[in-house]
Amino acid sequence: MIPWLDGEPGFPPLEQALSEPNGLLAAGGELSPAWLLAAYRRGIFPWFSGEEPILWWSPDPRLVLMPDEIRIHRSLRKVLRQQRFEIRIDTAFPQVMAECAAPREPGASTWITPRMQAAYCRMHELGYAHSVECWQHEKLVGGLYGMAVGRAFFGESMFSRETDASKVALAYLARVLESLDFAVIDCQMTTPHLLSMGAREIRRSEFGAALERLTRQNETPGHWPQELANAISWN
Repeated sequence: MIPWLDGEPGFPPLEQALSEPNGLLAAGGELSPAWLLAAYRRGIFPWFSGEEPILWWSPDPRLVLMPDEIRIHRSLRKVLRQQRFEIRIDTAFPQVMAECAAPREPGASTWITPRMQAAYCRMHELGYAHSVECWQHEKLVGGLYGMAVGRAFFGESMFSRETDASKVALAYLARVLESLDFAVIDCQMTTPHLLSMGAREIRRSEFGAALERLTRQNETPGHWPQELANAISWN
C-alpha cells in the first residue's frame, strides 16, 4: 500500500518507497507548481498513464550525470564540430514536449499526456522548466526538456528525428549547466545510452541528501539566454 496525498504539498519519507515497482512512493496530489517544486526538491517525480491518479516516484538507485563528467566519444565530437544542428534554448518548449510525447512506434502510449504537458509548460512559463533544441533548416529535429531547481537539473525526456540529435542536445545541456554552476543532472532511470555518456548510479539516500543542499542554492528561475549555447565551442 502507498499513501494517498491530499491538501498541502507534502510527501512521505523516501525510505517508504516500494522496491517493486522500484520507487513508487505515493499517489494523488496535484501537478501544480507548488506540488512539483516540493517533489523535485525531494528527488520525487510524477509518472503515470492516461487518466490514472498521479503517481509519485523516487527509485533506488538513482542515475545521475555530473555536467563536467559527460563522456563525449570521438564520433559525437565530430558531429559537434561539424555543427550539423543549430542549437536553441527555450524557444520551443511546448513543441519539444509534444515531440517527446509522440509514440515511438505505432500503437504505443505515452506518459507525457496533455495533462503533463500543460503542467510543465506552466513551469516553463515560470522559468523552472527548460528545453535544449536541435534545429535543421528551421525544423525541430531533436531536443530535451527538464526542470531546473537550485543547482540541480532534472532531465525528463528527449527525442531525436535525426541521427545523434538527442546526444548533441545532451552535450550542450551539460556545457550550459556547467557554465551556470549546476552540480548534477538527474537522469532518473538507468539506460545503456546514458551510461555510455558518463552517467552513474548512486544511492537514493545520497541523492536525497545532496538535493537538500543543491535545490536551495542559486534559485534564479527564468528563461536561459541563447548566448549560453552560442558561447560553447567544440574545437
